[in-house]
Amino acid sequence: MSTGVLHTFYNSDEWLIFREQYILEHIKINKGVICSKCGKHIINRGDIQLHHTPIELTEDNYKDVNISMNKDNIELICRSCHNKEHGRFCGGGHKRREKAVYIIYGPPMSGKTTYVYENMEPGDLIVDMDRLYHAVSLRPMYDKPDNLKYNVFSIRNHIIDNIKTRYGGFRTAWIIGGYPEKFTREKLAEDIGAELIYVETSKELCIERLECCNDYRAEHKDEWVQYIEKWFEDYSN
Repeated sequence: MSTGVLHTFYNSDEWLIFREQYILEHIKINKGVICSKCGKHIINRGDIQLHHTPIELTEDNYKDVNISMNKDNIELICRSCHNKEHGRFCGGGHKRREKAVYIIYGPPMSGKTTYVYENMEPGDLIVDMDRLYHAVSLRPMYDKPDNLKYNVFSIRNHIIDNIKTRYGGFRTAWIIGGYPEKFTREKLAEDIGAELIYVETSKELCIERLECCNDYRAEHKDEWVQYIEKWFEDYSN
């Protein structure tokens, strides 16, 4: 997850065009999108990662096109392998702590739940509003009846209270949410002793992923585009 000048670079037209061309060439050569590390087919476009190696891209060298735009210095890998390359969580050198708590935040369609799926282990506790709505309504995923809002918030807050006191036998807790306002997420993190993890994704990529999903969100595209745009309007860092 890049910050500062690297974030600007990864959202530049030059990089996005280069990235698309690289992916298309990879597909042509490999007859599909295949991770260069684990050899698995990458099904979701949002899980395609271009990893700079052997020379890592940094704030000091990103302007050097022989590093940043050099196909010989890039490999196409899946999100899980990319996390391992950067030492993120399980399989990548992160030492899990019992009763650790992580708040995974970012815009709709950023891949927050995917991030948790890739890093959770059996016995972990997951707090996800989308799944809480589904559990109490049996409506399709992402269809969230407004009249159940206060019931679902009450359930979520009760679970978070348990997490705060480290009640129960969970190993690690993951709280998934948008949390665009800095004050709100930082206060929650401080109150419950959690670490914040930002799943950084551009607005354009979130909307692109919306086009590709095959569920309730794609059937209500205009509604979800508004959710995405509202998140970026409210985001503060």
